[in-house]
Amino acid sequence: MISFSRIRTCTVRFALSIGSLLMLSVFSSCDDNTGTLGVDMMPQSDFLTRSYDVYDVKTKSYAVGDSVLARSSVSYLGRFSDPETGTMINCDFLGQFLCPESFKFPDSIQYNKITSGEIRLNVSDFVGDSLTSFGLEVYELDSVLDPTLDYYTNINPEDYYDTSKEPVTTKWFTLSDRTIDDSERNSTSYKRTIRISLPTDSVQKIYDAYREHPELFANTEAWMHSGLPYSKGFYYKIVSGDGAIAYIDVAVFNMRFNYYDTEEETDTTGVCQLPSNEEVVQATRFSNEGLNTLLEDENATYLKSPAGIFTLAELPTDDIVFADTINSAKLTFVRYNDEKQSLLKLGIPQNVLLVRLDDYLQGFFEKYKLADDVTSYLTTFNSSTNSYVFSNIAKLISTIRKEKMDGTATENVNKVLLIPVEVNEDSSGDAVKISHDFSLASTKLVGGANDTVKLEVIHTSYK
Repeated sequence: MISFSRIRTCTVRFALSIGSLLMLSVFSSCDDNTGTLGVDMMPQSDFLTRSYDVYDVKTKSYAVGDSVLARSSVSYLGRFSDPETGTMINCDFLGQFLCPESFKFPDSIQYNKITSGEIRLNVSDFVGDSLTSFGLEVYELDSVLDPTLDYYTNINPEDYYDTSKEPVTTKWFTLSDRTIDDSERNSTSYKRTIRISLPTDSVQKIYDAYREHPELFANTEAWMHSGLPYSKGFYYKIVSGDGAIAYIDVAVFNMRFNYYDTEEETDTTGVCQLPSNEEVVQATRFSNEGLNTLLEDENATYLKSPAGIFTLAELPTDDIVFADTINSAKLTFVRYNDEKQSLLKLGIPQNVLLVRLDDYLQGFFEKYKLADDVTSYLTTFNSSTNSYVFSNIAKLISTIRKEKMDGTATENVNKVLLIPVEVNEDSSGDAVKISHDFSLASTKLVGGANDTVKLEVIHTSYK
């Protein structure tokens, strides 16, 4: 009897490089896997060597207008003209405040009087010139934004407030906040904030209602439907100014008063706060001006976030020999360097998603989907090569081949979108959430009607 011991198999691979000629160099690697045993025992004459082909991929700018899913915990406020593209971005937002279940006023407020009320918009970052002066109007919402619904960046604020009413308050501000002392602004504890004063009499009505009906403050749902002033939230509308956009990570509604502190046994000032977070709606409205010039550019394509332009690519799967086994397929989008030098410009999208057009239109983001490395892929901007590289989309090409063979292919079967995204990761570095990028970024890519993107394919043919 002949016995067999574990056979150590070797797989032949080809490394490719491009010079004046295409050359193939062979190297081998060994493992203890017996999965290719049957192949290794076949006569070598049954194989053809691997081949390398480069295909042209047609691309164009894809207009999404001002409508993308606004699922972000950050709100945006301001107006900015991009010196690189000549476009303008306008953004303002609608926001609610939650009422924690533990909310309560002290029992010893002096004279039962509220001394002041204000909104604080905490600015985590900004684009543009911090010295730009803006005019802001704040309107009270008269319709409740449902936190269970999806809102898009083309939300119409007029659906949620009475346009015939005057604003609750107005505010002139700069992001540098010249209303405070330099010593405070330059301190390490300073946080950039837009402070908006509210009419004290309206805030007083909130406290008076609390004394008679504390159940209206039992939770956020009770608060929003209480009918009290400001309970449904505000619309923050930019009415003048151009040159900066603020990133608002937290908004807080403060109600101030004097009271007797029983622990310290002294009169002091206090504040009750209603904050914003992901449990309530913060819906930013974006509008872009001047996008048509970019969309009509036949010498390039564009990525412009958070709303505006994606890049659409049509994969040349009809040209790929499907009888072969596709080992790898690398798709590269090269970025043009900025033509204008300016400190006041939008950043470069750092994370991009490659997703099938049909999957995007059928709710990829609405369904909280993640990149699966089969029909959707993530990559990051490579500053060394000035490009976005998807190293292997072979499974996507195989999926397209299968759909064409079994008759399930749609008219968009070859079309994919390149979309700027924000990626949230867990402690292990795995993506747990993908959403539209709202970091205000823009870039110009090689492609368009007069140029192509390259798809590099390595495949193996068998006799």
